[in-house]
Amino acid sequence: MKAVIPVAGAGTQLRPHTHTQPKPLIPVAGKPILGHIIDNLIEAGIRKQIFIVGYLKEKISTYVEEQYGDQIEAEFVVQEPRKGLAHAIWTAQDHFREEEEILIVLGDTIFTEDTKKLLKLPGSILAVHQVDDPRSFGIAMLDEHKMVKKLVEKPEIPTSNLALVGMYKICHIPELIHQLNTIVKPPLDPGKEYYLTDVLMGMVNAGVELRTHTVENWYDCGKKQTLLLTNRILLERLNNLSQYQLENTVVIPPVHIAEGCDIQGSIIGPYVAIAENAKIHHSIVSDSILGAYSQLESIILSHSVIGNDTSLKGKSNSINIGDNTEIDFDQ
Repeated sequence: MKAVIPVAGAGTQLRPHTHTQPKPLIPVAGKPILGHIIDNLIEAGIRKQIFIVGYLKEKISTYVEEQYGDQIEAEFVVQEPRKGLAHAIWTAQDHFREEEEILIVLGDTIFTEDTKKLLKLPGSILAVHQVDDPRSFGIAMLDEHKMVKKLVEKPEIPTSNLALVGMYKICHIPELIHQLNTIVKPPLDPGKEYYLTDVLMGMVNAGVELRTHTVENWYDCGKKQTLLLTNRILLERLNNLSQYQLENTVVIPPVHIAEGCDIQGSIIGPYVAIAENAKIHHSIVSDSILGAYSQLESIILSHSVIGNDTSLKGKSNSINIGDNTEIDFDQ
């Protein structure tokens, strides 16, 4: 089996961080989002992986090749222009048309043991999760036999709370490709986004049986709030208790502190992930993600995402700033 991983989007909902790096490379619990996805696929036995790249594509390919070059068989397909998920899969069709089945996994969503469970199920399966507000998702409606009867992308008035959460096992490859080419017809409409839900609905109308599997371990990284929530959950799963011995510093687990960090006279945690070579002096940090080479001095920080090469001095409460930024609250 091959995994198809669309990672071409610009990640506008996570700006300013995605101005300088693609969303899949934003760290969560000590590892880029994409690293969690690749590790999970390797654990599930999928080593052939197709990455659909676009925005800052060189950073994606460099990360994959440097970190996983000897562990997976990676292929890269460029999506240009970027016209939605169906268009992304359409661009990669020649790379999976001979496969008996594929697994599509979105590049801003982390699954854990649910991947293995889904792969064991027969037929084509869509991962779903019951959500409070389905209007931001594609949703699935089921018939009396628990088969998919209708799929709708981001409905204004939802008739189901079963959200499609970004993992699809497709066994009907010829029909998938047929529907892709039915929905995505060059020349592309410049004002249109092509949805995978429309492709899947075309498969249903053609008689393909699609079933759903409700996943429990689904972690959304698409927005700041859900990114921080995912960071908290994954840090708890790591279960790394007070293993860090730092100068005049209290560490409240769970936390992740990468190598090369200079931390003195501070309180770190709970739920803090700090990337390599960060410098933190005389500060209190909780429920936050700090990028590589970030610097904090005399600051109180909570519920924050701090980019790489960022300097903060003074006092603050909740911050969401990107790379290469300097803020001095004492000025």
